[in-house]
Amino acid sequence: MPDEVRAEIVASVWKVCVQVGEAVQAGDVLAILESMKMEIPVHAETAGTVRTLSVCEGESVTEGQLLVVLG
Repeated sequence: MPDEVRAEIVASVWKVCVQVGEAVQAGDVLAILESMKMEIPVHAETAGTVRTLSVCEGESVTEGQLLVVLG
């Protein structure tokens, strides 16, 4: 079952740290969001392979928006 990683806050995508097809471990940083001049890392909760990236750098995201799907 795929693991969907979603934004927890309204923010801008400052940096995407992974690519589709890349293997990640639990705790790896997938992306860094920026909100109110603070950088917020988004971590993988489980190990897996990046199946899809739903955002790109510079894009604004809303709370609950899909960022990455791990499989």
